[in-house]
Amino acid sequence: MHLRPAALLFSCLIALAIATVTRAAEVPFAEVRIANGLLAGTPPVAGVWSFLGVPYAQPPVGSLRWREPRASADWTGVRRADRFGPRPMQPTLWRDMVFRSEQMAEDCLYLNVWTAAASPASRLPVLVYFHGGGLVAGDGSEPRYDGASMARRGIVVVTVNYRLGIFGFLAHPELTKESPHRASGNYGFLDQNAALRWVQRNIAAFGGDPHRVTIGGQSAGAASVCVQMASPLSRGLFVGAIGQSGSAFGSRDRSLAEAEQAGLKFAAETGVASLADLRQMSAERLLAASSPLQFSRGVVVDGYFLPETPPEIFFTGRQADVPLLAGWNSAEAGCQALLGAEPPTVANLQHAVQRLYGENAAVVLKLYPAANPTEAMVAATALASDRFSAYRTWKWLDVHSKSSGQPVFRYLFTQLPPPEYQPAGEKSVSATPPGPPHSAEIPYALGNLPLIGGRTWTDADVKTSATLQKYFENFVKAGDPNGPGLPRWPWIQASIPEVMMIRAESAGEPESNLERYLLLDTL
Repeated sequence: MHLRPAALLFSCLIALAIATVTRAAEVPFAEVRIANGLLAGTPPVAGVWSFLGVPYAQPPVGSLRWREPRASADWTGVRRADRFGPRPMQPTLWRDMVFRSEQMAEDCLYLNVWTAAASPASRLPVLVYFHGGGLVAGDGSEPRYDGASMARRGIVVVTVNYRLGIFGFLAHPELTKESPHRASGNYGFLDQNAALRWVQRNIAAFGGDPHRVTIGGQSAGAASVCVQMASPLSRGLFVGAIGQSGSAFGSRDRSLAEAEQAGLKFAAETGVASLADLRQMSAERLLAASSPLQFSRGVVVDGYFLPETPPEIFFTGRQADVPLLAGWNSAEAGCQALLGAEPPTVANLQHAVQRLYGENAAVVLKLYPAANPTEAMVAATALASDRFSAYRTWKWLDVHSKSSGQPVFRYLFTQLPPPEYQPAGEKSVSATPPGPPHSAEIPYALGNLPLIGGRTWTDADVKTSATLQKYFENFVKAGDPNGPGLPRWPWIQASIPEVMMIRAESAGEPESNLERYLLLDTL
């Protein structure tokens, strides 16, 4: 049978349309339209599309330095999203930070998206993750935060860069005066809030559900989660929270007036006379002139982003009423954090505790006992870890469990990672640490052990990672870490509180260190 020319043309058009639809179904995220324009995604790897270096706010440079983030400008054409945006201005502080971003710049307000959704209509749950680094370092490009592994589990993952150090947390009377909200000092936290608002507007284009957003983070990222829970500006932007080894409890919160005075002192020490002069300084000079600790501790009660301190907001139940999963590692800080250069002996432990706690030293030593050097190392590690992050994370969990109506889940990560390779000629570590240190759990939780070089991961590490990642997956999807094939993880509101011990053979165990946290609470 021969087709007439018109019929042949019609058949060709139908075939072309079918082929176009088929190709679109096969590559649903080759181009994505968000509020600002078209994005070209990176071709999928093992089923995961990535969109890297997506601007969520205007570059905070020039006259926009130390201003609240402003919505990103629109663009024409197709913007390629195939490389990480610049990391925030920061000093080099920690050797475990490995960046995939190509440069450092003040123009840093970019985020990254990973998705394995079948189509933009998939409406998958979303995890927005804030990196750690003491609010002075870090970057969403670090391999340990990579979102591909979680994306393959049916979650759209977003990592966020935000302003750090002096760029993110300087307060100054002139900044307060020019602000429409008469506030200054919380720019890094406002960046995170702007990223969450970007997610609400745009994440559906990547197959995510804006009504099923969980926020998570480690260390300063966990403190950021706590702060976002406290801020009225972030209310309704997420439905769950994950905190690893940190919170905003126990930090040195400052009033706006105190923060402004610190800003005036910094300006005087830098030798400038006005805010305009500070804005004229290069980013490199500002970074060199500021100490990492000047702007990294505590939040500013500015009356806008935070009307009161986070603990005051949590104590009175005005925080986000969402489920919370949080915990810490069994050796967050080494014994040297307590003992300094002194060896871990019973006498040195006693001297350190006496120096820190004075007349309360005896009661502290009773809960951190030691009769020999090995026990002294364990006790010093435990006390240093509690002082560093365990207590403040416990306090966050404890208060939220009492002042909210939501379930709260606590873990203790005890899987000791294998040692790092020692390059030829480099001095080896003298002793095996008594437990996993600060940040060790990140690649386990997000499924990124294969991306972390320098270690030989064991079957126990792989099993631990699979368990913890599955708990995180379940929590992001349903607000509860429990699911088939996993040890039962009870709420801490139970009559006999249990802690989920995360290791190769994870299990819930009764709380055994409560007296330590209650003592630190009183001291």
